[in-house]
Amino acid sequence: MPIAAAREIVLTDQERAVLEGFARRRKSARGLAQRSQIVLEAAAGRTNTEIAQRLRVSRPTVTRWRNRFVERRVDGLLDEPCPGRPRTITDEDVEAVVVKTLESTPKDATHWSTRSMAKEAGLTQNAVLRIWHAYGLQPHRQEKWKLSKDPLFVDKVHDVVGLYLNPPERAVVLCVDEKSQIQALDRTAPILPMRPGTPERVTHDYKRFGTSSLYAALDVRSGQVISALHQRHRAVEFKKFLQRIDKAVPADLDVHLVLDNSSTHKTPAIQRWLKAHPRFVLHFTPTSSSWINLVERWFAELTRKLLQRSAHRSVRKLNMDITNWVATWNEDPKPFTWTKSSDEILESIAIRCNETNRSEH
Repeated sequence: MPIAAAREIVLTDQERAVLEGFARRRKSARGLAQRSQIVLEAAAGRTNTEIAQRLRVSRPTVTRWRNRFVERRVDGLLDEPCPGRPRTITDEDVEAVVVKTLESTPKDATHWSTRSMAKEAGLTQNAVLRIWHAYGLQPHRQEKWKLSKDPLFVDKVHDVVGLYLNPPERAVVLCVDEKSQIQALDRTAPILPMRPGTPERVTHDYKRFGTSSLYAALDVRSGQVISALHQRHRAVEFKKFLQRIDKAVPADLDVHLVLDNSSTHKTPAIQRWLKAHPRFVLHFTPTSSSWINLVERWFAELTRKLLQRSAHRSVRKLNMDITNWVATWNEDPKPFTWTKSSDEILESIAIRCNETNRSEH
C-alpha cells in the first residue's frame, strides 16, 4: 500500500513564536513540547520518517500531530479534557451543606461531624469532607481569644511594637517575664522508649516533687536570654533578677524592658531600685495581652522541647535541666522577628470587636 504524502505545513510568524515557546517547556509540559517540535520540524520541510528518527518517536505519532495541526492549528496540539464521571453533587447541595454548617447545630451535639452532616444532607462522608475542605470549614475546632480592656491599650501597643520594629540606638531591648510554678514531675512508672511501629509511652499519672520559677529576659535583637531560677515568685526575686540584668548588660547601654502588669513589678522596693538605676526604662504590655511579649514565644520553645515530655524527681534536677537548656540556646540563639505593625494589629482587633458587637445584637 503506498504511503500517503505528508501534509505541507506553513507557519505564520505568530504561530512559530508560540510553537518555539512550547518547545522550550520540556520540563513543565513535555508532551506539548514534543508535539510543537514535530510541527516545527515539519515546517522546515522534513519528512515524517526523518522527524521520527530525529525526535526518537514513532512515525504514526508524527503523522497524527502533523495532521492535527493542519486541521486545527495550534489548538490541535493542546490536551483535550478527559471524559469523566458525571457530577452527582449539585451547587444547591454544596450550598445547603455550607449554610447548615455555619448557621445551625445538630439536635444532640454542639457542632456537626462528617457523619451527622452526611445523614442530614443525604450525602456521603467523603462528599461532606470535600465540601468542608473546599470552604475551609472545621466544625470540630475551637479557638480561644480575649480582648484587652486596658484603657491605654492603643498607646501600649504602639509603644511595644515600636520597640520591636525600630529599637533605639545605644540601647538593648529585653522582653522580661516569669514562668512560675514549673513542676518537677515524674511518671509513676518508667518511660517506655520508642520502638519501630510503637511511639514512646508514659503513664497518664505522675508524682509531684516541688516547683520552680524561671525569670527570663530575651534580647530582641540577638535572641540571647538572661535567666535566673528561684523557688518563689515575689518582688524580692524580681529585684534580684533586675540586678542580674544590670550586671550582664554593658554599662554604656540603656535597658528597655518589656514586661507585664504583675504587682511584683510595681512595688515600692522596685520603684526605688529603678530610680537608682535611671538607664532602665519599663514598657508595660496591655493587660490580657501576653501575646505581645516575645519572651512568651521563647517560653513556648522551652515547654515544647524540654518541659512537656521530661521527667524530674527533684527541683534540683529540674533546675539543672533548665539551666543546661538555656545555655545550649545561648550557644546559637535565634531571635524572633516581629512582622506586624501596630496599625495592622489595631485593625485586626477592630475587626474582632465589630464581630463581637454583631454577635451580641
